[in-house]
Amino acid sequence: MNPEKDFAPLTPNIVRALNDKLYEKRKVAALEIEKLVREFVAQNNTVQIKHVIQTLSQEFALSQHPHSRKGGLIGLAACSIALGKDSGLYLKELIEPVLTCFNDADSRLRYYACEALYNIVKVARGAVLPHFNVLFDGLSKLAADPDPNVKSGSELLDRLLKDIVTESNKFDLVGFIPLLRERIYSNNQYARQFIISWILVLESVPDINLLDYLPEILDGLFQILGDNGKEIRKMCEVVLGEFLKETKKNPSSVKFAEMANILVIHCQTTDDLIQLTAMCWLREFIQLAGRVMLPYSSGILTAVLPCLAYDDRKRNIKEVANVCNQSLMKLVTPEDDEPNEPRPVVQKQAGPNPEDCAAKQEGPASGGPDGSCDSRFSNGLSVFTPANAERAPVTLHLDGIVQVLNCHLSDTAIGMMTRIAVLKWLYHLYIKTPRKMSRHTDSLFPVLLQTLSDESDEVILKDLEVLAEIASSPAGQTDDPGPLDGPDLRVSHSELQAPTPSRAGLLNTPGTKSLECSPPTPTMNSYFYKFMINLLKRFSSERKLLEVRGAFIIRQLCLLLHAESIFHSMADILLREEDLTFASTMVHTLNTILLTSTELFQLRNQLKDLKTPESRNLFCCLYRSWCHNPVTTVSLCFLTQNYRHAYDLIQKFGDLEVTVDFLTEVDKLVQLIECPIFTYLRLQLLDVKSNPYLIKALYGLLMLLPQSSAFQLLSHRLQCVPNPELLQTEDGLKAAPKSHKADSPSIDYAELLQHFERVQKKHLEVRHQRSGRGDHLDRRVVL
Repeated sequence: MNPEKDFAPLTPNIVRALNDKLYEKRKVAALEIEKLVREFVAQNNTVQIKHVIQTLSQEFALSQHPHSRKGGLIGLAACSIALGKDSGLYLKELIEPVLTCFNDADSRLRYYACEALYNIVKVARGAVLPHFNVLFDGLSKLAADPDPNVKSGSELLDRLLKDIVTESNKFDLVGFIPLLRERIYSNNQYARQFIISWILVLESVPDINLLDYLPEILDGLFQILGDNGKEIRKMCEVVLGEFLKETKKNPSSVKFAEMANILVIHCQTTDDLIQLTAMCWLREFIQLAGRVMLPYSSGILTAVLPCLAYDDRKRNIKEVANVCNQSLMKLVTPEDDEPNEPRPVVQKQAGPNPEDCAAKQEGPASGGPDGSCDSRFSNGLSVFTPANAERAPVTLHLDGIVQVLNCHLSDTAIGMMTRIAVLKWLYHLYIKTPRKMSRHTDSLFPVLLQTLSDESDEVILKDLEVLAEIASSPAGQTDDPGPLDGPDLRVSHSELQAPTPSRAGLLNTPGTKSLECSPPTPTMNSYFYKFMINLLKRFSSERKLLEVRGAFIIRQLCLLLHAESIFHSMADILLREEDLTFASTMVHTLNTILLTSTELFQLRNQLKDLKTPESRNLFCCLYRSWCHNPVTTVSLCFLTQNYRHAYDLIQKFGDLEVTVDFLTEVDKLVQLIECPIFTYLRLQLLDVKSNPYLIKALYGLLMLLPQSSAFQLLSHRLQCVPNPELLQTEDGLKAAPKSHKADSPSIDYAELLQHFERVQKKHLEVRHQRSGRGDHLDRRVVL
């Protein structure tokens, strides 16, 4: 510093003392400056006051010499003390050079700067609030200072500033939020602690409503929640807890929509504390905001669904995620569906759900706020913000939701509980919004079929519920039950024809009704036949699925849909099956289900008597497909009490190739005759004269069997048949015997027998062709 330079009104002694390396001499100079400034204040000499401050700032505080900078800082503090309440008029000039020294490389100088600013703020009090942002910015840097003395000094200044903000009602929150939003993303633990402490203070001030600006800082708070420091995490938990309490108290003032995506993102983090906290927030948002959250459903589901498969190590997260999932599902109501527009009615039948009305399929997709599935599912982010989401009526857009559900269901790595939740969502959407969901069926159909191969029975049950709802939903009903070609399904038009009288029914009597479902049959749409076709294709390509789960799947479908429709359609499809081995196996499986499943009790009773045209049509349709397996054909005749025709069929067995598998099936049929299903048949053996063909048919089976346990069983049964002469009563002697059960006169049994011969001839040709190639004969699946 140039000693000859004029620093008036500062005297040479003051200038010399300010530049001294000893603190005591600089302190004496500061007292002289305080005395000098007080005189200027008394004289109201603002020019000289400004000149003193400017000299101390430019020539000392901002000097290149370290001792001069220290002298300048203590001199500026002395000026503030001398100015007293008038210091507010000169705060900008007093504060700026001090804040500059916060960045000094010398830790002692940073400490003196902190001390000087403390004295300036202590004098000015509330007058420093207009300069709060620059003070906060400087303090946030000192909070992370490596020197403990500097950090200690900054803490004193910090507490003083907090006291001033707390007792004042002039704090500029709007101006402060951008700085807070910027500083909250600091990675330094001390800076984070400083930020959290200030948020707690601001939240405690009654006149400051920080909740309005929560969307600006919520993401940063969750970032801080992931800090490695246990104390900082705890502080952040407290802050978030306070904000959540405030949210519950004042939900009407909360900007739920602006924070939805923030929560969705943090619900997908790997940090358990962050994920649990974000999930708890999301739970409260869904329950408090209600339908405001619907536009964010796809993102929420992306975050929530994987958590449902967590094990007990993350049980808390799993439980909260489950509540979120259930709460969000309840927000979807029938009002979210498209309006029901009148359309020509194809067929009036009673449906399983009276509340579901027939409707047209939804038109072209319209854009919604949901993002694409691929980006969310792969990156774990959801980026969409609907305009005026809280004010405008909420419209449910299913595109994003269905894409997320489809992605999760297609992912084989997803846990069982997640897959079940996805299927519950799909079922719920088909129930509540069938018309909107109808246009998504083509994309969902292949993956739903694939899910039938899942290892979990519970997953398969839910999957069947969805498929059954698709197949019976009035929204999928069309005038023509022909094909609906989906993107992943290529089926010819002929394959998707509904069963018709000419193809499925064999009623040759004039005046017989066309083949229709009986009145209780639920309305089936075109997807029902597509479902049946593809289910059989799946059984054909995955024989293990048929063997392990085939009966389970078909029995459940019979509960969910109409059993008659299922058997009718499958029999009709199998009639055109080119793989005769599969056709025989599938017919055997269906026959076993028909004869043994409690779910088909009503259908068995319907077939037992063949009293109605519908039951006779069904018998004829089943018979033509059952011909793929001779023994099952006989069992069908036993079930329907067509004993004479059963006897005629057994007579044809002599022309068939009798294999070990064939005899095994006959053996199983004998075992089945001894079961409760055929109690009525065994009782009819008492009436010998009325049921001669029943006895002949049983004797025919006996003659087919080798000397085995089944032979002995049937032989003993037939030995119990009474002598008709011993059972003759007096009334019976006078009247001619009447047949207990005659074959139905409206069925052309001769044509059925010819059909049986044609089918068996095809099977024989196929076996001979395989034998000629050296292939092993396929062993048929037995009862």
